[in-house]
Amino acid sequence: MKKEVLLLGSTGSIGTQTLDVMRHLKEFFSVKGLSCRGDVETLYAQANEFRPRFVSAEVPLDQSRLPAGTVVLSGADAAERLAGEADADVTVLAISGYAALKPLLAAIRHGKRIAIANKESLVCGGALVDEALETYGAELLPIDSEQSAIFQALQNGRRSEVKRLILTASGGPFFRKTREELKSVSLSEALNHPTWKMGKKITLDSATLMNKGLEIIEASRLFHFDAEHISVLIHPQSIVHSMVEYRDGTIMANMSKPDMRLPIQYALTYPLRTESPCEPLKLDLTHPLEFYPVDPDRFRAIRMAYDALKADGIMPTVYNGANERAAELYFLDRIGFSEIEDCVEYALNTVENRPADSFETIAEADAAAREAVDRKTGS
Repeated sequence: MKKEVLLLGSTGSIGTQTLDVMRHLKEFFSVKGLSCRGDVETLYAQANEFRPRFVSAEVPLDQSRLPAGTVVLSGADAAERLAGEADADVTVLAISGYAALKPLLAAIRHGKRIAIANKESLVCGGALVDEALETYGAELLPIDSEQSAIFQALQNGRRSEVKRLILTASGGPFFRKTREELKSVSLSEALNHPTWKMGKKITLDSATLMNKGLEIIEASRLFHFDAEHISVLIHPQSIVHSMVEYRDGTIMANMSKPDMRLPIQYALTYPLRTESPCEPLKLDLTHPLEFYPVDPDRFRAIRMAYDALKADGIMPTVYNGANERAAELYFLDRIGFSEIEDCVEYALNTVENRPADSFETIAEADAAAREAVDRKTGS
């Protein structure tokens, strides 16, 4: 019998690649539901191809453009309602940003597998997500290439044998630039990632290394290792997606060509592996694989992520919320590239820490971080 998949965020980069994987695995999976924020034209095309039982969007949908009998949900909370109503075998969470936290908590209540591509919900949700997972017995598997690599490498030994997790970062387009040079980079330069084709926000986060900062916190949430046992290396080729170092000196690395369909497929089929639509990596590489330490003075995002993780409480939420708001202002040409870090640092220094013990507290922390950025920039 085919397994049913609920895809939240179907029209974005991860969502469309998930559907590409499902075309390849159509004998094993069917689509139960699709959701988007506002790209309804893409959603209509997807719904008519995959014929899900449910669709949702934050904006109104035209029922006549959907297959007969499709259940339609719309409104600001449509994705959360869909996650709560559609009890699928696998929920793929591909919604971007903090907005994914409520749909994640709703999906967890079904006690099934959740393949998660959204790091912000884990960064902000923290103990709240852990408590829900324990209560309902849901299974959380990562889709991010780095976290999937860690997940796979951890299967080669016992937790007690692990020395550290090593996240790799491409470094984006600017890792060789000085701080002075970073002040004048353009939006088109920031969105020109050298190895990955991704959405606009995550591409910007990769350029600032905020994305890697979020992944440091995400790795701690997913695998329950503290900050001292998580490291970052710049790896421009994006061939080694991350590594786990064991106490005997062995390092297990996950390698492939940069293609998000691989970790997506593994999250769907785990613990099984099957043929994928991805081009395999050829090991007769013509260029060496390079690894560099991260300069925390040049990329403050990494240092601030470690500080937020160690402080815990609402500080990871503040880190994320300030970055989301600063990115919005950068896209509006209201602040410069290097000011994104300034905004996040200001929020971390001005918002008072407290335990993240409820969704309301987390929501207040997110709002406070955004307000701090607006104060800093006069927005």
